[in-house]
Amino acid sequence: MKIDMMENRKQSVGAMQQHYHFVGIGGIGMGALASLLLSRGEAVSGSDAKDGPMIHALVQRGAVVHLGHDAGHVGQADKVVYSSAIKDNNPELLSARAAGIPLMKRAELLAELMDGATGITVAGAHGKTTTSSMIAHMMLTAGLKPTVAVGGVIRGLDVNAVLGSGRYFVAELDESDGSFLLFHPKISVVTNIDFEHVDYYKTWANILQAYQRFLDQTQPDGTVIACGEDPRLMALLKNSGRKVLSYGFQPQQDLSAAGIKVRMSEKPQTVFSVLQNGRFLTEMTLPALGDHNVLNALACLGVGIALGLDVQDAVRALGVFPGVNRRLQLKGRAAGIAVYDDYGHHPTEIRAVLNAARLLAGKRLITVFQPHRYSRTRFLLEEFIQALTQTDVLFITDIYAASEEPLAGISGEGLVERIREAGKETVYYVPRGRIVQELSAILEVGDMVLTLGAGDIYKIGETLLASLPTVADL
Repeated sequence: MKIDMMENRKQSVGAMQQHYHFVGIGGIGMGALASLLLSRGEAVSGSDAKDGPMIHALVQRGAVVHLGHDAGHVGQADKVVYSSAIKDNNPELLSARAAGIPLMKRAELLAELMDGATGITVAGAHGKTTTSSMIAHMMLTAGLKPTVAVGGVIRGLDVNAVLGSGRYFVAELDESDGSFLLFHPKISVVTNIDFEHVDYYKTWANILQAYQRFLDQTQPDGTVIACGEDPRLMALLKNSGRKVLSYGFQPQQDLSAAGIKVRMSEKPQTVFSVLQNGRFLTEMTLPALGDHNVLNALACLGVGIALGLDVQDAVRALGVFPGVNRRLQLKGRAAGIAVYDDYGHHPTEIRAVLNAARLLAGKRLITVFQPHRYSRTRFLLEEFIQALTQTDVLFITDIYAASEEPLAGISGEGLVERIREAGKETVYYVPRGRIVQELSAILEVGDMVLTLGAGDIYKIGETLLASLPTVADL
């Protein structure tokens, strides 16, 4: 099946320079790069196993997209771009190799597009998307006209990539396959280091070695903006030889937050004082909840300071940051039920989002969790058990495999059994096709439903909202 908007495509042919074909174009990171190339007037085609909003947005702008993978989709492409989720035996990759068409990993293309610009990158295990989106919003608001490629869609913009006319390039980097080592940014934001992507790194030593290399690749006259709450990260920075701006909750950090308060009005807010080297700098009002978002905002303010922005201009921009899709996003309300969605899929992220969600929950917090990847579930099983107990009712469905093959003994049902053994009674395994029905049977006015996971679990919330007006006994 081919999705094509020929009229749009014809209008841009005259400006086309090269033809890029994306294998897995529907992914958020791949879609960002495809969007940038379309903005530059390049020809873009691609394929993906599944349809989705990103594909429709790209088609509307002139891309030709095929659903399903086939050698014939490559056509006369000048370059073929692929993500780490694409297997080596993909027919389109095989076709490109046979035809001698250059192959590029997604990160290689991102590094190529960034070449010549002043790079501002965000790396780390958690918080990258929100932090990079905050930075992009702050810089766009300040009129710096950056080029942007981040891993989430900023609410209200409906895009995660912007082709700017300024000298700055803001990008979220991917450490999952070590590809963040392709970059040499002027400003490096590192949010944290965690035992993540263990299918690739295997050990803590390998993870730390990769981050040490990345920090060393920040330009010698550049700045590393790092979370001072992460002792492993701060230990690596002692040997980096780079200028460091730390942020956190302790006054000894270069930037720190104090007196954090939550205002639960029509639009919940977090209010806090920002200290610089232990001295009051400014007050900040953030339209987001959770200590993790306080840290994200401090990192963003650090970038503003490194760029020489007026602090109050930066604070005002952050005060109206609209948020990012799939980050504790309100999907809607119906029949007295609030439905939220979040991308969190690692135990550290789950703990953070459940703590923030608890502030929003009027009555019960009911979480529907879709584990992401068999390898992550196996390696972090004990951490998942601890993190997932922070909700009143927990539904767990089958694991979203991504590109992995199943692992013996690792399943959604098995995770439920282990959580019950740990003492939580209100946890249930529910097959994907029965989630809405099972939720409808227990919902009460005032409940908050949170769909949680990096796969396609968000669709459950949308289906639930559509069914709520007819739910019996509400």
